[in-house]
Amino acid sequence: MSRNSSISGQWRFSVAPMMDWTDRHCRAFHRILSGHALLYTEMVTTGALIHGDVERHLAYGESEHPVALQLGGSDPAALAHCAKLAEDWGYDEVNLNVGCPSDRVQNGRFGACLMAEPALVGECVSAMQAAVSIPVTVKTRVGIDRQDAYEPFEQFIDTVAAAGCEVFIVHARKAWLDGLSPKENRDIPPLRYDFVYRIKQARPDLTIAINGGIETLDQTHEHLAHVDGVMIGRAAYQRPYLLSEVDSALFGDARPPISRGEALEAYRGHVAAELARGTPLGRMIRPLLGLYHGQPGGRNFRRVLSEGSHAPDAGMAVLDAALAAVESASTSRRQTAAA
Repeated sequence: MSRNSSISGQWRFSVAPMMDWTDRHCRAFHRILSGHALLYTEMVTTGALIHGDVERHLAYGESEHPVALQLGGSDPAALAHCAKLAEDWGYDEVNLNVGCPSDRVQNGRFGACLMAEPALVGECVSAMQAAVSIPVTVKTRVGIDRQDAYEPFEQFIDTVAAAGCEVFIVHARKAWLDGLSPKENRDIPPLRYDFVYRIKQARPDLTIAINGGIETLDQTHEHLAHVDGVMIGRAAYQRPYLLSEVDSALFGDARPPISRGEALEAYRGHVAAELARGTPLGRMIRPLLGLYHGQPGGRNFRRVLSEGSHAPDAGMAVLDAALAAVESASTSRRQTAAA
């Protein structure tokens, strides 16, 4: 039996690992919105775990499951050590970053530049798998720099798959390692969904999830006709409420989606517990900023949170004030409509 077969549906829908976004507070809120979406940590480098504060990097709430740790690194022994840490801490998956194009990552010889060294990526995957029993997966691009053809991408996948990797999450853009910023690398290289569909057709035994430019559940359904899973990124923090429909739309959950107000009320428990531990409110507010995106009072909600959360004594009253701003706008709109 495949090492991944027991959770083969785990990658049907996931939220991308995003630096400075998908911390434990963000994941706690996303889990309130969806009970089934697979959540990822921010990328953590092997050096940060080996030489730094392991608990600070790996601590998470039990409610976050299923949750995966994304690692950045290129030394097989170091990655194996950190993969074992992930398993010991109870993570459901460990993922190797072969997609980040930043200069800092390249200088550390990991991220997207590893696409030029598929044999090394295979060695890393093999070492990680030998160290753990949880799934070891790879998040990659469709190419780097002047690689515009499909064949180098296919060769990369085949080499890493031969080393034992069965699950690939593919950002359907290539990465320019020189000349584009990480932000530009998320938008400028054209999307090549056809490459991702094609690799799934050619290698049906592999689990292939697609990432890049996906903003709605309608688009998610379209991609799922061709691949095994969909990973969304920026849409999850710009418009987090879309996660509330994931369980019913993609996993057949019969329960009605949680309302925005219910989600905010549930998150208050996390905020209260963290405030008691001394966590500044500002660290916990960012996942909420887009909750009322497109709704009456949504801008006021965001403004109240942004302005009020950084005061030294900021607490639950900021959440109450933000919610009041939304309710006031909704009331005004209803009164105007009634008149």
